[in-house]
Amino acid sequence: MNDTGRIQAEQLTKHFRRVRAVRGVHLDIAPGEIYGLIGPDGAGKTTTIRMLAGVMKPTAGTARVSGFDVARQAEELRHQVGYMAQRFSLYGDLSVRENIEFYADIFGVRGAERAEQIQRLLRFARLEEFHERAADALSGGMKKKLGLACALIHRPRVLFLDEPTNGVDPISRREFWDILSDLHLAGVTIFISTAYMDEAERCSRVGLMYQGEIIRQGVPNELQQLVRGDLIAIVASDLVATERLVATLEGVTETQAYGDRLHVFVDDASRRLPHIEHALRAANLRVTQIRPTAPRLQEAFISLVTHQQRPPTAVHQDRVR
Repeated sequence: MNDTGRIQAEQLTKHFRRVRAVRGVHLDIAPGEIYGLIGPDGAGKTTTIRMLAGVMKPTAGTARVSGFDVARQAEELRHQVGYMAQRFSLYGDLSVRENIEFYADIFGVRGAERAEQIQRLLRFARLEEFHERAADALSGGMKKKLGLACALIHRPRVLFLDEPTNGVDPISRREFWDILSDLHLAGVTIFISTAYMDEAERCSRVGLMYQGEIIRQGVPNELQQLVRGDLIAIVASDLVATERLVATLEGVTETQAYGDRLHVFVDDASRRLPHIEHALRAANLRVTQIRPTAPRLQEAFISLVTHQQRPPTAVHQDRVR
C-alpha cells in the first residue's frame, strides 16, 4: 500500500521528567486530509506536532509519516514533510527571496527546479512585489505566508503547521486559509493546530486534545452533536446575575459565558425555556434575547472538557504546549 501522505500513530507518548505532555495518542490520517488539532494551552498540541514532524523523539509509542518511522528515520522524514513552528523562526535581516533561497539550500533544491519553485512560491504566497523586503519589515500575516513558502520549497506531501495564524488579523487569516485550500486541492496532507474554532470547522476532521490526550476526534458536524442536551442563548444586561440564577434552575446542566451572551445547556429546550424566562422576570433581570440555538464546535469542546472527570496526574511547573 502507498503510504505517501498518510499519518499514523499508536500510543504516541512524551514525558518531560514528571510531566506527561502527550499520553497514548492514536491517529490515522488519510492522504490529502486536513486534520485540525484544538485544545487549551498546555494540552500537548505542539509536542504532538514536533514528534510527528521528526523534530522530537517520543518517549513511547510509534508514529509513521509517509511510511517513515518518526523516531528511527527522522533524517529521511525531514525531506518528506514541511514544518512551520508557531513562532516566526526565519532570518529577519534577510529578504523574502533570500529566506526562501536559504531553505532551498537546506533541502538541496537546485538548478532550474530551484528558480521555478521559488518564483512559484512567491506568486503562490502573494509575496512577489515584496521579494526584496527584509523579513523583519513584513507584517505579521506576511511573515506567516513567508514561513509557509519556506516550508513548501521542497514540495512536501505532508505539512505540519503549529497555530500558524495565531495573532494574525482576520484578513490575513482568510488569505492564509485560501492558500491552504489550494494545497488541499493539490492533495497535500495538512496537520494543523489552531486556537480558532472557525478554522477548525474548515478541517476534514478535528481532534480535541486535553491533558495530553485526544479525547474525541471526528468531522466537525459529528463533534457538534456530542453536546449533551439542548442549547439556549441568552443576551442580558447583567450576565453575572443571570448566570448565577439560571445555573440553579431545574434541567440546566451547564452554562458558558461569551461576552454579553450566556449559553445554557438544558435537558429539553422546549420544556425549560418558559421556566427560565419566568425566573428571570421574577428576579427583575432584563433580557434582550432568549432563544434555542444550535451548538458550535466551540461549545462542544468546552462541554466535553468540562465533563472530563480524570484528575491531573502530574504537577505542571511550566506550561506544556
